[in-house]
Amino acid sequence: MERFYHVYIFASRSRVLYIGVTGHLLERVKQHREGLVPGFTSRYRVYRLVHFEPYQDVRAAIAREKEIKGWNRAKKLALIERRNSAWEDLAGDLFAAYPRKADPSLRSG
Repeated sequence: MERFYHVYIFASRSRVLYIGVTGHLLERVKQHREGLVPGFTSRYRVYRLVHFEPYQDVRAAIAREKEIKGWNRAKKLALIERRNSAWEDLAGDLFAAYPRKADPSLRSG
């Protein structure tokens, strides 16, 4: 069975960005949506998956993550908008089983 690694970009509604790499994209989305990742992403509500790239080689994925992190903000935004001009949550359909419990705007009451 082939293993894939993903470089991903999460964004908040106000477009605060978080860039990372993972060997388990589904689990990473779940962690962020359920608020299980303390720190930056929880504090700034960075839960929307707006960009991801698959890699078979973990070294290539890590190198790409570092490359993107080194870019200026304009170049990062251009990367996202090239494939996702509406800034839609790409995990919405793929990971519907994991609603953003950590996002207070989605809570009822």
